[in-house]
Amino acid sequence: MRIHYLQHVPFEGLASIKQWLTKKDYILSATKFYNGDTLPSVDGLDWVIVMGGPMNIYEDDKYPWLTWEKHFIEEAIKKNKIVIGICLGSQLIADVLGSKVYKGQEKEIGWYPIQVTTETQKYPVFASLPATFTVFHWHGDTFDLPPAAVQLAYSEVCANQAFIYGDRVLGLQFHLESTKDSVRQIIENCASELVTGKYIQKPEEMLVRDGDFSNINTVMCKILDYFATFTK
Repeated sequence: MRIHYLQHVPFEGLASIKQWLTKKDYILSATKFYNGDTLPSVDGLDWVIVMGGPMNIYEDDKYPWLTWEKHFIEEAIKKNKIVIGICLGSQLIADVLGSKVYKGQEKEIGWYPIQVTTETQKYPVFASLPATFTVFHWHGDTFDLPPAAVQLAYSEVCANQAFIYGDRVLGLQFHLESTKDSVRQIIENCASELVTGKYIQKPEEMLVRDGDFSNINTVMCKILDYFATFTK
């Protein structure tokens, strides 16, 4: 299986997804936009994983590669590849699918609960999730549910936290891949975002949640295992 990931900044990499990949005999490649990498042909890939980043999906003037990336994601979806988007990645997928992406009413930064919808019962990998599940967030933008997509989760401040489109495209507004090290890197590089806010935690609050890190990484692995059954 050939997995390609799109990375926008040096400090938002695969995190626990890389740990999952090390146990698999898969071919891994990457486009690191901050290094000026070019995009490969979609035809040679099975999966595309779109990571997070501090930029907004509508900042094409500042980040010209966003335009190319959107075309790439659109082509991957049309060619029936597995496409998984995390945070910025989910927003890019939503945009490509014709949804509006915009600034949310509040930033969510830290550990906050999501609620899963009844629609998750149709998908075995999500059906096992508890009704309320604490996950790691770091986002200011949000999106409307894309046409024909199925809402999987929401939170008190964000109506659309996760969606699935067809059976091969998944958007997660939150981070299940985060590890203590990856969160530490985001804190170091995005410290200016840690202002006083109702849904913004302090760094020390984010980093002392060993049990939560373990829980989200376990769910991330289950999701990856689930999608791997489509491409074996």
